[in-house]
Parts: sequence; structure tokens; C-alpha cells
Amino acid sequence: MLLPRMRFSMPAAGRNPRSLVRTAAIAATTVLVAGPLAASAHAEPANPTPDLPAALITAITRDLKISPQDYLNRADVAQKVATFATTAQRQFPQVFGGAWLDETGKAIVALAPGEGVDQARKAVQDAGFTAKDVSKSETTLRGEKNAFQQWLKDQPESVSKAIRGVAIDTLNNSIAVRVDKPDLPLPGFVDPARVIVMAAPPVGGEGQDVPQATPIAGSGPRAIAAGEAYASVAGRMSLRCSLGFNGTDGNGNVVNITAGHCNPNIAATGGANSPSVYQLVGDSRGPEVGQFQKSILGNQDYSIVGINDQFRDAFSNPLVSVPGAGPISITGVAVPVVGAPVCKSGARTGFSCGVVNAVDQTVQVGDRLLTQSFSANICALPGDSGGPLVTGTLALGISSASSVADYPICEIPNLIGLITGNTPQLFAQPVSTVLSDNPGLRVRTS
Repeated sequence: MLLPRMRFSMPAAGRNPRSLVRTAAIAATTVLVAGPLAASAHAEPANPTPDLPAALITAITRDLKISPQDYLNRADVAQKVATFATTAQRQFPQVFGGAWLDETGKAIVALAPGEGVDQARKAVQDAGFTAKDVSKSETTLRGEKNAFQQWLKDQPESVSKAIRGVAIDTLNNSIAVRVDKPDLPLPGFVDPARVIVMAAPPVGGEGQDVPQATPIAGSGPRAIAAGEAYASVAGRMSLRCSLGFNGTDGNGNVVNITAGHCNPNIAATGGANSPSVYQLVGDSRGPEVGQFQKSILGNQDYSIVGINDQFRDAFSNPLVSVPGAGPISITGVAVPVVGAPVCKSGARTGFSCGVVNAVDQTVQVGDRLLTQSFSANICALPGDSGGPLVTGTLALGISSASSVADYPICEIPNLIGLITGNTPQLFAQPVSTVLSDNPGLRVRTS
């Protein structure tokens, strides 16, 4: 799994840099709407002059090759089509084939032949979106995905261990399968062109001790933002991660939402010996700011950190930042949409941006399957784990796993991606799912 710095675990296949996941393609459109969050998924209309920090604007123009205003506009359109897709999926289940943004930021809604297709097409056009004819509905594609997962249960270990995940590939109106090696026997309904070969991610190094820092006078009151570094400590085990979104739980207590695998002792979570979270002062451990209240590591990957009373004010803000950069203020919560612009903040690699290329996918991370995840073509390295992903100014996800976590710097895999077309992939936990699974939990917004 990405990315507590100096400790991260992915499916084992040696420790050498490996071929990257292909960007083409794996794009699913099952929108993850978390009940009451559906209404909060809309972005407010973008301002004529975007109020974004300079470091984020640099990342947007460098990585996405679009203007900051276009970034905000596309994020807004993505949430509008996400809301439309949720309704269309219910009203037209036999013909709705998914929705996404194309390379120009235009919202596309796929429609398959069947009863109600004319009515669905009119709804798409009335909403201002573009309809695209496809052969299979999303219901059919989901059935193929489920059939594949059922088929996989009966396969010998030589086959099952070589398959790393499956997703609905909306752009190609099929399912896509990630595998370790070519020429595996697969069901006949799997298109060979949508079998993506990816070398298994390497196993990361062990956690390292984080020495105690000299106390810093007045370190408590300053605002602490998502994206800043922290150390999680359980006995002699120390991990380095990035803080996620600030929020409050159902009782109004101040919390931070970060990655599950950043907890070094999940079994002890919530008890008297629950692992602690410390500020990092350079490479040293600063004051204790909280303890892990809940950590989920399996099909999902998230933690809720309870903040100590003396740091409540420091975490009572909606900010996302990176070291040495001004913050962005979170205005709401979003759901992942294929083609939507997304930017991550991490203590190791700072701000970087890409586009969502798969949602509601299953991918193998270590010895577990991360389900309901989404991915984007963004580089992240150990230390970025737990940090926030945003679309526009909306909270979108938590950094969970990376295809390039074995590289020392992002410039290397990014350059390889430019040459080969195989760009880094960041897998993330949707925030909307975390909120829907924890009634009363809220992301702090401005």
C-alpha cells in the first residue's frame, strides 16, 4: 500500500523499479453517491479570478496543461454529471452506460439500445450533456464484472495470484482486467485488448524510528492543514504519513481523516494503547496531537484520528496545503468521476495533478483487495499516504496506494510516462464512502 514513508506494502514482486500501469484506460463510471452527500457534491460557480494558492496553480498548469479557471469549471461539470448519472442509473437502468468528462472537459453520457433510450437521450440533451451510443448498459457491464469475480474464485492459484484487479472500463464499454503477466486464461467475455499487464508492486522497506524533537514554543495554536506530515507511533514502530482532511465526528469532536495503513497497530485502535499521532518537526517527532479512534484496512483504507483538546483550534480549519505553500480552502465534498481533474497534496511530493481514470474499481494491494477505490494518473511516494485529493475546491479522496512507490523521486516515473505513455497511478479512498460509513462524520468546509 502507498505510502507511510519508510513503510509501505504492495503485492510482492521484487524490489526493482517496474513497468508502470497504462493510463489508457481503465475507466469506470459507477458514481459513489453517499446518500445525504449527493446534495453536497455540487461545486459553487467558479469565480472569474480563482482564489487558489500559487503552488497549486503551478501544479495545475504544469500537469493538466489547463488554466486554473478551466480546472474549476471542469470540476464543477464533473459533479453535475455525477448527480445526473445517479438519477439516470435509477430511471434508465437498461440503457444507461455511464458518464465521464472527455479530454476537452465535456460531459458525456453513454446510452445502450433498449426500452427508454429515447427518453434517456432527451434527458441527457435537456441537461446540456452529450449522448454517446454504446452497445452495453452499465448494468450489463456490472454483471460482467461480478461474473469475472465469481469466475476468479474457482481458478487455481497460478491464475488467481496473477490477477491484480478489475474495473468497468466505461470509455471502451467493457471491463478491464489488471494482470501480472500476459496470456493468462480468461473468460470469453473479457476483451483481450482490455487486459492491462502491470508488474506487481514491490514490497517497501520497514518503518524507521522517528526521534523526539526539541519542544517548540507556541507550536500548538497555529493552523494545521491537510497535507502536512505526521508520525504515527505504536511502541517502537513509527510511520510517516500526511494528514488528511480536517473534520468533526457525530459528537462534534475535532478529527482528522487519513489512511488506514498509516496506523502501525490497528488491533490496538480505540483502546488505552491506541497508536498516537505526532507533528513532525523536520525529521523529528514533535508534540502529540491525537490518537487513532478508528482504522479500516481491507476493502477500504481510512483512519479517523481524534485530536487532543490542546490542538482542537489548530485542526479546526478547512485547509489543504503542502510544505512551504499557501493553503486551499475546502468548500464541499465530491464524488469521483472519470475524466475529472484532481490534485493531491502530500508531505513528500507536494501538489501534483492529473485526471481520474477509474472509479469503483477493485485492485489488489498487498494481500488484500481495495474495492470502491478510484485512481488518477498522479505520482505519489512514501510519505504522501493519507494525504488529501481534491477536485476544484472539493474534498475527493485519501491517498492509499501507488504504482511507483519504489522510485526515489517523481521526476523519473514522470519522464518514463512521457516517453512510453505509461504514467504513474495513484489509488485513492473516496471520502464520500468514508462519510457514508460513519454517520455524523463531516469534512470541515469554509
